[in-house]
Amino acid sequence: MNVELDKLSLDELKQLRKDVENAIRTYQDRERKRALAALEEKAQEMGYSLSELTTTGTKSRKVHPAKYRHPDDASKTWSGRGRQPQWIKDILAADGNLDDYLIRK
Repeated sequence: MNVELDKLSLDELKQLRKDVENAIRTYQDRERKRALAALEEKAQEMGYSLSELTTTGTKSRKVHPAKYRHPDDASKTWSGRGRQPQWIKDILAADGNLDDYLIRK
């Protein structure tokens, strides 16, 4: 393909650029679909679905129950693990005892 770009107007050049970008995008979409179809076919040959092979095992995050409760705001709790919330830091800085804020069942 031989296009004499210097003979095109600015509008024609802009349109050509749009056309080229669209052609590239559709080409990439076609190639992606073709690759995906080939991978699905190979997975089926081996007795799997592609989603079985590409899904990673997810670890469930263990939620620890609240162990301490804020004295004035019952919605603020802390499990005693991880980073201390500011209200716990304030209690400890004032020489408070965390046992006084334990949630008793």
